[in-house]
Amino acid sequence: MKIDLTNPAWRQTLPPARTIAADAPVAACAFSRDGATVAFALGDGCVRTLPADIAATAPEASKPVHGGAVLTLVTDPAGDGFVSGGDDGRLLRLGPEGTAIELFNQKGRWIDHLAAHRATGAVAASVGKAAVVVTKDGEVREFGPHQSTVADLDFSKDGSRIGCAHYGGVTVWSLGQGTPPPRRFAWRGSHVALRWSTDGKFIATGTQENDIHVWRMAQATDMRMQGYPAKVKSLSWTADARFLYTSSQPVFTAWPFSGKGPEGKPPLQFGEEGAGLLSVVAAHPAAEFVAGGYDSGELQLGDIKTRRSVVLKMADGSAITCLAWSPDGFGLAVGNDRGDLLVVDLRR
Repeated sequence: MKIDLTNPAWRQTLPPARTIAADAPVAACAFSRDGATVAFALGDGCVRTLPADIAATAPEASKPVHGGAVLTLVTDPAGDGFVSGGDDGRLLRLGPEGTAIELFNQKGRWIDHLAAHRATGAVAASVGKAAVVVTKDGEVREFGPHQSTVADLDFSKDGSRIGCAHYGGVTVWSLGQGTPPPRRFAWRGSHVALRWSTDGKFIATGTQENDIHVWRMAQATDMRMQGYPAKVKSLSWTADARFLYTSSQPVFTAWPFSGKGPEGKPPLQFGEEGAGLLSVVAAHPAAEFVAGGYDSGELQLGDIKTRRSVVLKMADGSAITCLAWSPDGFGLAVGNDRGDLLVVDLRR
């Protein structure tokens, strides 16, 4: 099977999908490490799981795991389940058989951002002005406090460091033995999203001021890309780190980072203009595709090589809040703020 956006069949029909209506908005979604299950974090405290195979007869399951809303969820890097965080201050490891093991609990503090590193099995969580890292063996380490609430965080490519976005820039902590002082990358304003490049050379943030900021790790030099009509809350690097995709535009927008980088160059923009602005973007885990969800509910798949895009889901007025690719790159999980759970099968 091959994803081919030049094929008329791809451009004329919507792909097969499974859709389920939940009773609460979706905050996050993820596929399990083995690709067999997809999970959705819901605002009613439940994590709902579905078979990744849309033709499977196994029913979905909904399990209340948090005392309030589930705010974030990632693939468990150390197993075939998931890790979730909620506004009850609990960080949970959810096993494929339905078990829930508490990894961390800080009552009164929200856990609203998570990052996972598959090779090391570690999970990082934002907890107020601090970041908490839980190792594969269950050791818990806290980093901070930062000058404001940690708005997002991510692991370096090798898992030896975490970057934390906050007001005034980014702080990078070493996760090795001892407590070396952190590196600080300063830029005024609130930084609301953070993604470390897949080659480890750059850290990018989206800001409250409708732009993105990128630092070169080796030289600690920085660059600013402006002109967005809204806050950039979603960032996604391609698997080869050649491009950085950003939300908050009506078409796919990719900044080039090969060669001398994007300084002095316009971004690459392509695809059909959507019915609104992109609210979330997700680069394919291996190929040259990108998925984009709009604040209008429209879902598109873009191919940066051919500069084409196709509509996978029509606009319905409910903003798409999360996207996740399956490990093999043929499944796409989608959630929105109305509570629709969608699994798209791209094997056609």
